[in-house]
Amino acid sequence: MSDHRPRPTSETPPHHAGPGSLRAAWVALSGLSAVFLFEMLDSSVLNVALPTIGRELGASTTGLQWVTSSYSVVFGGLMIALSAVADRFGRRTVMLAGLVLLALAGLATAFVSTTGQLVAVRVATGVAAAMTTPGSMALAYRLFADEHLRVRAMTLVSTVGLVGLAVGPTAGGLVLSFAPWQTLLLVNVPVAAIALVCVRLGVPADQPHELHGRPIDVVGALLGTAPVVLGLLAPTVFVDDGAGSWQPWVAAGGAAGAGALFVLRQRAAVHPLLDLGLLRRPLVAGGLAFKAAAALAVAGLGYLVTLQLQLDWGWTAAQAALGMLPQVVVLVAGGAVISPLVGRIGLEGAAWGSAAVVVCGLAVYAALGRLGYPWVALALVLVAAGMRVVGVVAGNNVMRGLPADRTTMGAALIDTAGELTTGLGIAVSGTILAGGFTGSIAAGGWTAAQTGQFRDAVTVAAVVLTVGAGLLVGWGIVRTRTPGAPRAR
Repeated sequence: MSDHRPRPTSETPPHHAGPGSLRAAWVALSGLSAVFLFEMLDSSVLNVALPTIGRELGASTTGLQWVTSSYSVVFGGLMIALSAVADRFGRRTVMLAGLVLLALAGLATAFVSTTGQLVAVRVATGVAAAMTTPGSMALAYRLFADEHLRVRAMTLVSTVGLVGLAVGPTAGGLVLSFAPWQTLLLVNVPVAAIALVCVRLGVPADQPHELHGRPIDVVGALLGTAPVVLGLLAPTVFVDDGAGSWQPWVAAGGAAGAGALFVLRQRAAVHPLLDLGLLRRPLVAGGLAFKAAAALAVAGLGYLVTLQLQLDWGWTAAQAALGMLPQVVVLVAGGAVISPLVGRIGLEGAAWGSAAVVVCGLAVYAALGRLGYPWVALALVLVAAGMRVVGVVAGNNVMRGLPADRTTMGAALIDTAGELTTGLGIAVSGTILAGGFTGSIAAGGWTAAQTGQFRDAVTVAAVVLTVGAGLLVGWGIVRTRTPGAPRAR
């Protein structure tokens, strides 16, 4: 039987007028920022400890790979399904349950003695991240009725997370100098506790009219999880085994097949997990395209530049980290320009304009990156500046273009689009480099011919990324300018 209750739209006012300033909502924003900080800090901190973990647990290379990839695969694979649960049973309720799970997973780290146990902890942490991270942006959006305050709130939450991403490796290295590696994951316990208290006290519970009453499509949830999981695994297998191996093609084919089954299921289901018609809405389609373009560019450019600085130019790892500093600075400090920019040119203009800047940054790197570091730095700055704005305004547009009872799903779609195209950017870059370079790319003492092959392959990869990101941005501009698309208030 169909649900005939009236559906709230994206223009439906919330059940309360909302705080009149960010300061009035500081408790709620502190909790939501802590949630986003955990997601950004978690992986970046753990990567620093991998050598130590490998020695102490006797982990193999494959085991260490699963320590890192198990979290991202579970996180990316479950976001859409758990976001549907949140939109059905309560966003705050699901987030609080996820924070409890996060604290328990952090405590379990103290008892880890094998690689398998650590992978299990990382899986539980990935589930907790899928329950909380999309909700952090969705609840920040829903706290306020005013569009300007919504943008500022989402900017604040994302800035806190990016600070964690920037300082995570350095902080992790310092902690490892005097404390065991388990400390890096035990920090999730106080972060989860702070977030739990602040969200419980500062975020109002969802009202019944803000939730949808339809049953959860369990079959659709399983079919929706499979293509994301396989899609996230495929890039890793492509980079590790190369395009000549059969494994990456099986993973990619499985992702495509599962995706097709998911689409068929959603079209046939009485209560689909994801109404595919929502993806055709102009603001939703455009916002997802802009986010995908930016994530593709940041991941691909970061991968190529890191290899270029160390393998081609002979920089040390520390020098290469300093070489990436312009990108980090812009990502963290760029939040200050988002609200003024939106105020001047509007949400739609800021979204497609910043996405176009991302493409320009890739084009600079493709054309001039081999000529010297100043051009590389310029490319990093342009891509980071565009990404910083897109991360907020594209997400805002997606949630503004959806019904009020699907905001968490909108945040999950944004995150999933970013996760998938991040993997795609690395896979495309790695595959082109592997195909264009003769011999072992990590071995020292390249010949002149190998150096030329590497530089040509980097250029080709950058051009492919530029074209791919450009097509996504072009599609996003066309969709957001479709007649009938709602305009920002």
